[in-house]
Amino acid sequence: MALLDGKKGIIFGVANKRSIAWGIARAWVDAGAQVALTYQGERIRPSVEELAAALGPRCPVIPCDVTLDEQIDSAFGEVRERFGSLDLMLHSVAFAPREALEGRFVNTSREAFRIAHDVSAYSLVALARAATPLMTNGGSILGLSYYGAEKVVPHYNVMGVAKASLEACTRYLAHDLGPSRIRVNCISAGPVNTLAARGIAGFLDMYKHYEQKAPLRRNVTLEELGATATFLASEGGAAITGQVLYVDGGYQIMGM
Repeated sequence: MALLDGKKGIIFGVANKRSIAWGIARAWVDAGAQVALTYQGERIRPSVEELAAALGPRCPVIPCDVTLDEQIDSAFGEVRERFGSLDLMLHSVAFAPREALEGRFVNTSREAFRIAHDVSAYSLVALARAATPLMTNGGSILGLSYYGAEKVVPHYNVMGVAKASLEACTRYLAHDLGPSRIRVNCISAGPVNTLAARGIAGFLDMYKHYEQKAPLRRNVTLEELGATATFLASEGGAAITGQVLYVDGGYQIMGM
């Protein structure tokens, strides 16, 4: 029996075939789950529909802007109609204005700080709140973080602070939702060559640095992140909640 046979999930943040969310979506489907993909805005809809088609005919595509509560409510209403219940949710959503990822963190504007935290951290709370009534048999909620939440990474700036907020939200949600047998965890992935990552100044240098300094002397793959996400969503992860699991070739343990 596949690890996620009969499970139903919703995935926020699939953009293209290089995105971490896509690697996890494929892994969950390969493990037996049925998933829905969401998209924000008509511009990205065709590419998400193409990806959904690759996952099979039972993969709905649902619009959802995570900054709008009415769209969140509508998305989970559609999930209820299509699936009846929910077992899995992936939050792979993050954004900060480009100017906030350049220059000095001390110059972060109030508006950029607000946007980064609303999109990248508070959205996990809003989505978890909407998912909870559908997780009648318990469930697994996963977020995606990065080492910049723990240590200073040049040019990551306000996004690192927002990821630290995301990790704190994970712990508080784990406490709140534990009695409902809903687990909430984060995967802190090593750098992956996604379109979003390429928007960070110096990303390619960071990518090469991980490859040289991580104990495994290489970067992580989408397939490995998908396998970890499948484990956390399965019975193998049934007693794990409120945790940030580093999947980065061991880079996080290094001091120099």
